[in-house]
Amino acid sequence: MPIKTSDHPFLTRLAESEADPFMQAAVAKAQDAQWDKRTAARQDLGNWAQWRELAEQIRQHVVRYLPDYLEEFADNVEARGGHVFFAKTDDEAANYIKQIAIDKGAQHVVKSKSMVTTEIDLDKKLLEIPGMSVLESDLAEFILEEDDFDEPTHIVFPTLHKNRDQIRTIFHDKLGYDGDNDPQHLARFARKYLRASFLQADLGVTGCNFAIADSGLINLVTNEGNADLVMAIPKTQVVVMGMERLVPSLKEAEVLDQMLSRSAVGQKLTSYATFAGRQVDGESDGPEDFYVVIVDNGRSNALGGDFEAVLQCIRCGACLNVCPVYRHIGGHGYGSIYPGPIGAVLSPVLRGYQEFGDLPFASSLCGACSETCPVKIPLHKLLIKHREVMENQLHMDHSFNNVLMKGIGVATGTPAMFRMAMGVDHTMFGPLSKKAPISTENFINNGGFVKNAPSLAKGWTDVRDLPRPPKHTENFRAWFKKHQSENKHA
Repeated sequence: MPIKTSDHPFLTRLAESEADPFMQAAVAKAQDAQWDKRTAARQDLGNWAQWRELAEQIRQHVVRYLPDYLEEFADNVEARGGHVFFAKTDDEAANYIKQIAIDKGAQHVVKSKSMVTTEIDLDKKLLEIPGMSVLESDLAEFILEEDDFDEPTHIVFPTLHKNRDQIRTIFHDKLGYDGDNDPQHLARFARKYLRASFLQADLGVTGCNFAIADSGLINLVTNEGNADLVMAIPKTQVVVMGMERLVPSLKEAEVLDQMLSRSAVGQKLTSYATFAGRQVDGESDGPEDFYVVIVDNGRSNALGGDFEAVLQCIRCGACLNVCPVYRHIGGHGYGSIYPGPIGAVLSPVLRGYQEFGDLPFASSLCGACSETCPVKIPLHKLLIKHREVMENQLHMDHSFNNVLMKGIGVATGTPAMFRMAMGVDHTMFGPLSKKAPISTENFINNGGFVKNAPSLAKGWTDVRDLPRPPKHTENFRAWFKKHQSENKHA
């Protein structure tokens, strides 16, 4: 699938997400669990604030000197006998890899998890070759593939929206699995199935967590070991990477691997941290033909501009794990393979506001994403910048809302008008309010809640409780004035 995962309007996607209580519960559970694991892993490292500053400096340095590091990396890959292709667009990248498969006579492609291969819709392109089979070897991606290429819902946990019964049904219907829904049994079945496919593969495709500029090696971090098999067994390997995924040397890769592991899954280090390239003389495994496809696909739009900081991202998914909006709507609500705060910033950069103009507004701007980011991307500020660009440069017509907001500003900024509004707000909100049974959740307001606010406030009251204002004689100002007077005479 390409970057865009749905043709439905934003509000339709939200409604679909809200109608999926299992997904919402799964996301909430994962966020809570990851909070504890992530916090413990970061504390164990010590001096987390200083580590973040160092990681930010590394990523900013690379982005600032990106052309130089790309040239250095490409030269070193070729010095090792590999091949480098710079792809301006997703079509260029996918077509190049398709041609490699044709030239090599490949019939069995095995892949490891890669956001960029999903971004360029590589699976679909390879399946255009007659007789071609393409297998995703990451367990979660394998499940999505077998479920007719279902959309991922998280950068690190793509199948977060599926339960064990759904997975069992997929395995039963597509692969003939006849066991129960025990996760261990399901995983063992998938492992046995995938191992046989690894041995048949004649072309391996991986992503790249970091590319080492001074050596031409690629760095992958995984927990399942599938990427190592993808690189070790097939004679031809293709690495697909976003053009910003570089580090100067192994020293910087070590730092970022630490930051990635602790922020993504709350581990000191993932199970497999691999540095690899083309097979060298004397090695018994590894690819004999090694290709690196470096993808732009809109990333250069951010260089030298207001959104350059988004290229610092290391795809840890930590921002998703703290975001209240993501907690409510999950990944599918964003309509992009890059969900959450990072997706709300990155997707419009890659594909423009015509496709993803709603996403910068899918945020409460609480700043939790910026606070947790291990490379200090100011995500909430970039979301505000997107809104500013859309309002100013695109000349969005919000004349009615602007007039309304100015009127509210004048009314709340004028004491006489504000007092007048306070005197009638309880009565005016009466027709819009609905009383709810008294409980521990709403005992503070027995006057009711506004549930059907008009136009401007409707989006708020549809998903939040807006208490009906108290009577003028019972509001805080009246209470304060009364108690102030009583205290003076006490």
